Amino acid sequence: MPASTPFVQVGRVVVVTYGPDAGKLAVIVDIIDHNRALVDGPTTGVARQALSYKRLSLTSIVLDKVPRSIGTGALKKAVEAQDLAGKWAATSAAKKANQRTLRAGLSDFDRFKVAVLKKKARVAKAQAIKA
Repeated sequence: MPASTPFVQVGRVVVVTYGPDAGKLAVIVDIIDHNRALVDGPTTGVARQALSYKRLSLTSIVLDKVPRSIGTGALKKAVEAQDLAGKWAATSAAKKANQRTLRAGLSDFDRFKVAVLKKKARVAKAQAIKA
């Protein structure tokens, strides 16, 4: 269990997990009800829309001093002022997602080279343990 559970709150940064905006960051702008939130991603291309919590993944990042129903322009300024892109890039979830997209973009020969390098590392590790 994580050290602290991320709660649904205004200013919480989320990752859209389903639909045309899947994989993009957005910020919860308003809570509509127990099933949906109004999200906006002015710097990532996510239009202001109501999304189900089932389609969102909460992150540990919360933007400070973001009032309910903040406008898109003011939210964009807050996102840029608080360096959301830098904070997100430093998280393990972002690193894992980047690694996944990098692996998905490999050609057949690139996958072969990775397999050869892994085999060399495995053999070197086995020899080091044996010695």
